[in-house]
Order: sequence, then structure tokens, then C-alpha cells
Amino acid sequence: MSKRDSRVVVAMSGGVDSSVAAALLVREGYDVVGMMMRLWSDEAAGGAEHNRCCTPDQMLIARTVADKLGIPFYVLDTKDVFRDIVVQYFIDQHRAGYTPNPCLECNRHIRFDWLLRHALALDADYLATGHYARIAESPADGWLLKKGLDPGKDQSYVLSVMGQEQLSKTLFPVGEYPKAEVRRIAGELGLDLANRKDSQDLCFLGNSDYRDFLRLHAPDVMTKGPIVTKSGDVLGEHLGLSNYTIGQRKGLGISYNEPLYVLAMNPFRNALVVGTRAELGRDQLVAERFNWISGTTPAGAFRAEVKIRYRSQPQMALVQPLDDSRVRITFDQPQRDISPGQAAVTYHGDICLGGGLIAKFDGALDHLESKDQTAHFSV
Repeated sequence: MSKRDSRVVVAMSGGVDSSVAAALLVREGYDVVGMMMRLWSDEAAGGAEHNRCCTPDQMLIARTVADKLGIPFYVLDTKDVFRDIVVQYFIDQHRAGYTPNPCLECNRHIRFDWLLRHALALDADYLATGHYARIAESPADGWLLKKGLDPGKDQSYVLSVMGQEQLSKTLFPVGEYPKAEVRRIAGELGLDLANRKDSQDLCFLGNSDYRDFLRLHAPDVMTKGPIVTKSGDVLGEHLGLSNYTIGQRKGLGISYNEPLYVLAMNPFRNALVVGTRAELGRDQLVAERFNWISGTTPAGAFRAEVKIRYRSQPQMALVQPLDDSRVRITFDQPQRDISPGQAAVTYHGDICLGGGLIAKFDGALDHLESKDQTAHFSV
């Protein structure tokens, strides 16, 4: 099938990356269709009527870019499914004492399921996005997800939820370029987007931050409770577990003879567990819902690089597949910011092997995170 016979639906946001992705595909001869998702926004908490990814201004820009490129442009109402899946996931994860990354669930259920299915319903052969990642096909290993060429913009971490079927029907046109080159191409094509800032915050928060959002939609996660040590000594009172992250030092509001850090959250007892810097580092985690991009679980343990947050540096570890789509990861060196709810994503060089959600800590903190066992303290 020639490019001219291949139809591509481009997920457009009005930003420079998706606009240049569409322009590159038009230049290469594809039959391109622009599509923008209208997503849910928290009007109540922040007073914003529109999701940050699809404001009227962004919609106008995306439509203007489509007109300039001579391609059709459609808007897909995705509010309800986005609210029911991504936003509810964000709330539920906070209730469970996790630090969620909703972009992972959006890519898993919205962009590369909901949107992909709508693209294919338009007789498209591919869905394209402005993500900084690359796709390659290997005779031995099938479709590969690779890091974007620009290491500072690589988004393979949040794309680790993809599988063979999705990769075979997806294009990442800007993944082959550094960000500076994408901005240059935008200017070269006459797209007035070269200096437009990238979106950083959670798109559905409106004008509020995530704490305001949770106070309105899940006030129970903002209930005050005890700040305790691993041994159960009560040192003070926290302002709601969702105000804190693993590894946090500042803003705890307690005095001690040495600096203390957040070690864990116990949502069952509404307790914030703190400890010294020496207690913070951990060398092991278990990840659940692990997605192997190849579609096949490795037969045994192997060594790989692992990222535990989107912006973290990959670290060498032993990766051991377990049952029920779980994986145990043992790092060569302790990692101080392992946070349940974030993803543990594995790599071999620039190839992303897959990832899963960090589900629990092994070892010393189990008694503080269990619903069935009683911690040393009482509240």
C-alpha cells in the first residue's frame, strides 16, 4: 500500500508537536484527517469551562492548521468516557494512597483505544500523534517501541501501555526529530506555533491544582491524620495524604533531631509514615498490570534499565516476571523515590520492553500498609 493510498487520522491538539506531525504526513503524501478530542474539565473546582488540551483557542488553532494543510478536521466528544475512566482512576488511586500518573490511563484507554477505534471507523490505516517516540518493526520481535530521538522529550514512558496491535496502527512522526527541529519545521511551514509553550499540568484540572480538585471530588483523601515513624511513634498531624509524595522532606510541619522524609502512606489508617534519609532508599518493588509490549512474558529473570518516574534516569535492575501480570524489580542501587501508583518501565537500550504500575513495597513497611494487620500505633 502506497502512502497516497494510506489514510492517517492525526490526533491534533493545537500544539506544535501534533501540528507538525500532521504537516509531515501531508508532505510525505498520506491522506491525512485531523481529529481533536473534546475532553472533560473540572468546571466546579477551577471555574474553567474547557479542558486544557482542548480550549476554544486550541481548537481554533488546530482547525486553522488543518485548513492551512488542506485536510478535513473533526471534533470527537470524549467528555463522558474521559471522566468515567481517566478522572475516576485519578480519584480512586489517591483514595488508595497512591501517586497516580493519569497520562498512562489516558493512553491505555482513551488515545490508543477509544480514539484509535474511531480513527479506524473512518477507514483510516493509522492513528498518528505528536508523541516523541519511535516505532520499528523487527522480523524476530515484531513491533518495537523505541525512545524518541530527543532524550529530553522522550515519551516512551507513558506509551509503555501499548501493545503489538496498537503499534502496528500508530505513527509518531515527530519522534525522529529533536524538539528544536520540530519548532524550526513549524516556522518553515508557516505554522505560527514555533514559540508556543508545551502543556505541563494535568489537563482536566481547569484553573485549580490537584489539591483543590481532590478537596471537592474526594474530600476523604484530605482528612487529617497522624504522622508516624516506622515503629509507630506519633510525631504530628498531616493535612491529608494526597498532599504528600514519597521522598518529600519539606512541608511536613514536624520537628525531629534529624531531617525526616515521607516513606509511605497508609490509607487504611490514614497515616503518613516518615523516616530518616537512610530509611528512604529501597532496592526492590513489585509492579502489577505489567504490559509486555512484545505480547509475550519473558521466561525468566533478566537485567534491564528501569525508570520509576517519567523524569527519572533509568537504573540497572534485575527484572523477574511473576504470576498474574506482576513483575519484581531489584535495583543494583537503592532508589529513594519509588512511589506506588507510578509506572516502572523497562528498557533495553533505546527499546521500551514494557511497564506496570508500582503496587507495593516489599519488606519493612508491609505492616504499615496492610489493611488486615495492625500497625504499631493507634489512631
